[in-house]
Formats: sequence, C-alpha cells, structure tokens
Amino acid sequence: MGSSGLELPSGNGGETAEAPAGAVPVPRPMEIGADLEWSAEDWSEVRLRVERAGRAYVWLNLVEQRLRSVVGAVLRPVYEPVHGAEWEMAAAGPTGQEWVQRAAALREVSRRKGHLLDPADDTVLAFLTLPQLRELMVQHWPCFAPYFDNRREVELTLDELEVARSAVSRNRGINRAVLEQAERGCARLLRLLDSGAPPGEGRLPADVVEQLVGDRFTDVAGVHPDRVRLQRQLPAEDLFGGARRLDAMGIGLGLLVQNFPGRRLVRLAESGCRTRLLFLNPASGAMRRRERELGLKRGELGRAVETNILQVRRVRARLRDQEAFEIHVFDDTPRFSAYFVDGDGADGVAVVQSYLRRSRGVETPALVLRRAGRELVGQETSDDELSLFETYREEFEWAWEHSRSVS
Repeated sequence: MGSSGLELPSGNGGETAEAPAGAVPVPRPMEIGADLEWSAEDWSEVRLRVERAGRAYVWLNLVEQRLRSVVGAVLRPVYEPVHGAEWEMAAAGPTGQEWVQRAAALREVSRRKGHLLDPADDTVLAFLTLPQLRELMVQHWPCFAPYFDNRREVELTLDELEVARSAVSRNRGINRAVLEQAERGCARLLRLLDSGAPPGEGRLPADVVEQLVGDRFTDVAGVHPDRVRLQRQLPAEDLFGGARRLDAMGIGLGLLVQNFPGRRLVRLAESGCRTRLLFLNPASGAMRRRERELGLKRGELGRAVETNILQVRRVRARLRDQEAFEIHVFDDTPRFSAYFVDGDGADGVAVVQSYLRRSRGVETPALVLRRAGRELVGQETSDDELSLFETYREEFEWAWEHSRSVS
C-alpha cells in the first residue's frame, strides 16, 4: 500500500502499530468517544417504533400476499400458455423488464443460499414488491376490470400504502397517523380485492392483528382507558344497533341510557330484541356506600339512577310486548358494569368496566370482549376453562336470579 493508505489495528488489544510517515492511524476505541449505551428513553422510543412497524407489517404482508394471488390468478392464464415459465417477464413488458429481471436474480440467489423455505415461493411473482404488483395491475387493467368496479379507488389505496410500506421495509419510524392511515387503507383494499364477504363486516370487526395473535389475549378484542375513548372506537349505535338480545347490569347503565336514545330502544325492541336491564337499587345501602366512595352527597347518585330507570320504564310502556323488556334492581355491592349484545350467540360482544373506589364509571378502563375469542385463530376452549366473556356473563345471570323486578 502507498503511504496514503489507512493504517489498520495490529490486533494486539486495540494498540495501533507505529504508522509510517504520512499514514493516518486508526484511533483506539476509547479515543472515539462514542457512547454505545441506550438510555431508558432510547429503549422506550425504539419499542414504540417496533410496535407500530410490527402492526403495519402484518397488514402490509397480508395485502401483498392477497394482491400477489390476484395478479397471478388473472395474468398467469393469459401469458403462461405462450411464454411458459417466463410469463412474469412477458407480462411486465419492456417498461418492467428491469425490475422483473432483478426479482428473478434475487430468486436465483435465494435458491443457491437455501433461503426458499416454501416451494410455493419459488416463483418470480413471489419476489415482486407491492409497487411492482400495482404496476402489473394498472398496465393490464382490462384483464382486471371484470372483477373490480373502481380502478381509481384501487390505485389510490395502493398509493396511500406506499408511505408506510417504504418506512417499514427500511426500518424507519412511522407516526400514529401514518399507521392508522395504513390500517384503514389495507382494510379497504382487502375489501376491494375480496369477491366474497368483505372483512370488517359486523358489529365488532376483527382486524388482522387480532386474528393472528388473538389467542394470546383470550377473548379481549380491545382495551380503552375510559368510556369516552371506547365510544370513539365503538359508538353506542354500532354496539347496540341491530341487537337480537341485550343484557346489561351496573349502577346506572349510562353507556346505554345516556347514549342510546329511547326511541332507538323502542325500535330495537319492536324489531324483536329481548332486553334485560339490571340497575343498582337507588334505595339500597350499597348505593349509599358508593356515594360515599365518590364523595357525593347522600342521594345524589341514587336520584340519577332513578332518572335512568324512569327513562327505560317509559320505553317499556310504549311496547306491545312488555315482557320482552325486563327491568330489575339488585342490592349487592356493585363490582362492575357489563353490556352483553347477542350474548347467547356465537358473535356475542360485551363491554365490561370495573368500579374503582374513587372513579366514576365513565372514567374507568373498558374491556371489549368477543365471545368468539379463540375461535378466531382456530383454537378451542376446553369445557372447564371459562373465557372472560363467559365469566362475566355467569356473574350477570347470578345477579339477575337474585334481583327484583321493577313494576
């Protein structure tokens, strides 16, 4: 090497060999001054990045696999009979040959190194990225038009996903707004690409992350810090509207009575919904103890509950079948509020909030439970293992049996 070359460490514990004149010696590690440690704030930031990127990756991975399947199903029968194994190259045309050749080269490297773990991935199509799949779809839209109504929506949705895809593929951070945009875009695109029942239908849509890792959290479909943020994600109309059966217990049942109008309750009951509402007795000792816990004047909370009971009694009075709309009160210490929608069916949903000592019901964390729970990922619950949904539902049934009817 010439005298301008870089002098490398000698290997003797970081000591630098004596440099000839004009050479630049490599500094010892302690001379660089780099701090390789991560502080607690650094770890917290990196975990947040990983959490967001991981969630976005699951969505994007599913979209890419779905789009790859659609492109293969539509274009392979057109090009493979003429071009054989190189049908992807022919479909890409002159403008796309470069990136198809790059994908083919990457497949060859993966073959040699043993990185192809699934024989189904031993195709050029499996090595095309989301933007390249989009390009194939746009170039051959006449082939796809019979299957999809709105080309513009498909294109715009794929363009929307590119910001998150680029960040995730390069391990860059994404903010919450981009993550939420990506999740909405992926769900929308999956609906557009699916000719069957679109994912996301129903009272409580199961998102892709819940479907994949739901078994880790039994039947918990969502956790919200308080009722306000619960209702942003799951409004009362979405929760209760269209219910076939509605069971609820709590102190005043504010989530239902204060957020679901009486006329909607009437229409719900007239459509065939059977309802059981269980309030804490306003005149009970348990009510007075709860008022003391919250620092309220004697009778203040009791009067509010009486008003709610009066409101649902008016609803019941307007119904032809009043026996299908039952109102009861209980005297025991209230431990939680719970709302079960279609709780006797396979698609039942429940919202549960515990009563904390100095927090009103609207301020306490809310659990959203899905009765299907582990069935989402193909797992079964043993007969002696109760899900959270069933545990709370058993508590409701016990309380209902030991309650009194309100005339």
